[in-house]
Amino acid sequence: MTIDANVLTIFDLTDLQGGYPFRGSIEESADGDVLAVQMKDVDPEHGVAWSGATRTTLLGRKQPDWLKAGDVLFVSKGARFYAVCIDEPPSPAVCSPHFFHLKVKSPAALMPAFLAWQINQPPFQRQLQQAAEGSSQLSIRRPVLESLTLCIPTMADQRRIVALAELAHQERRTLTQLIRNREQQLHVLADSLFRAMT
Repeated sequence: MTIDANVLTIFDLTDLQGGYPFRGSIEESADGDVLAVQMKDVDPEHGVAWSGATRTTLLGRKQPDWLKAGDVLFVSKGARFYAVCIDEPPSPAVCSPHFFHLKVKSPAALMPAFLAWQINQPPFQRQLQQAAEGSSQLSIRRPVLESLTLCIPTMADQRRIVALAELAHQERRTLTQLIRNREQQLHVLADSLFRAMT
C-alpha cells in the first residue's frame, strides 16, 4: 500500500522543550498543587498513569511548561526511546528531565496521536538508535531529535492509521485478558486435582 506523504523534521513540526529542571529527586508533597510525571508513570501501551504521578510543589523560579491534552512526551534517556500522546491532566502537571515535551505546531496538519505513533515505529526507531549517544546510558540530545525526519500523510490518512493502531491496542488488551482467563482456569483445575489427592 502506497501513501503520499511529506518528509519533515521534528523541528519543522513541533515546539520541543526539555522537562522541568528539578534539582535532585522530586519531593513528594501531600498538599502539593502540581503533578510530576516521571518514567515510572509512562508506558507506550497506556500513556500516562496520572494516579501514580508524584504530587509536589515547584520551588524553582522557572516558569513551568505545563502539560496539556494532545502534547507528546518523548523518553529521551535509557534503553528504550518512545513517545506517548497525553490526555488531559487531572491537575497542573509537568514532566521530569528524562522527557522531551513536544507540542505540535499545526494540529490542523498533524495529529499528536499520529506523531507519537510514528515515533514508536521501526523506521523512526532506527533513526533514534543510530543517533543515540552515551556509554553507560544512551540518550538523545535535543538538536539531534529535532533533526530527525517523519513522513506526514494527509489528515484523512493520519486518522485512518491512528484508528487502526487503536484497534490493534484493543485487540492486544483483549487477547491478554483471554490468556489470563485461561491461565486462571488451569490454576483452578490444578488446585482441584491437588485437593482430590489429599
